[in-house]
Amino acid sequence: MNRKQLADQILERIKKDEIYLQKMYKDSENQIGYFYIDNLLPEDIAEKIYSSFPSPKLMKLRKSLREFKYTSAQMDKFDPILEESIYAFQDSRVVNQIKHICSIDSLYPDEYLYAGGISLMNKGQYLNPHLDNSHDIDQKRWRVLNLLYYTSPEWKHDYGGNLEIWPNGVKSNQITIDSNFNRLAVIATHGNSWHSVSPISRNSFRTCVSNYYFSDSPLKLKDKFHITSFRGRPEEIFKDIILKVDIKMRQAIRKLFPNGLINTEHVYRKNDLTK
Repeated sequence: MNRKQLADQILERIKKDEIYLQKMYKDSENQIGYFYIDNLLPEDIAEKIYSSFPSPKLMKLRKSLREFKYTSAQMDKFDPILEESIYAFQDSRVVNQIKHICSIDSLYPDEYLYAGGISLMNKGQYLNPHLDNSHDIDQKRWRVLNLLYYTSPEWKHDYGGNLEIWPNGVKSNQITIDSNFNRLAVIATHGNSWHSVSPISRNSFRTCVSNYYFSDSPLKLKDKFHITSFRGRPEEIFKDIILKVDIKMRQAIRKLFPNGLINTEHVYRKNDLTK
């Protein structure tokens, strides 16, 4: 299926539960707005997307105290259905529908897949609590929504790899959104939207197709520019100290060098996308 056909399916499914999704987002908006929807695509298509994920050897390994996972935004290296599924979420009809659900004045997808694309995680891998970078690659628009589409069949809660959001900060209890097969989770991104992925406990691949949406204005009026900022989990006291120092150092560097010291590698580069 091409991106338009996939977008047709996504739009139909979201519209079916539109009122419910609006309520879910509205009820959580005062802290970290979110909604999720199951059975997003026909099961055979979701399974095809999963089976088309590349070997981890063909993806970039990101391993540090902050995170441990495989990612890629260079979609022309892989099965075309992966690129088509990513850009289906950038169809203007899908964007406008989610814009309506979340009551956001302006909303734009990201053709360059800055920090988006695909990710794969296996046993022992994780993503520590963090705030996403506040802006797009040009630092002109605000990052406001994170779309995560999970594609691992028969994935269970106990396997880990679940999305966690921390509405009261990383020292309080989190809300867990299981990364169930064929589930789309959408979470707001702003200066208080701490989120993470729980460590994977099973030797299986947890796969995800991700997009970010941007806006002319931040979701929270008091939001300011910030880099991607990681913290330790509640039990990781020493790690948390190190990561807080890391935030301060990298934020200070960004003040001196607004565009960073090196160009980001996590963007889609091809002939017609020259950034």
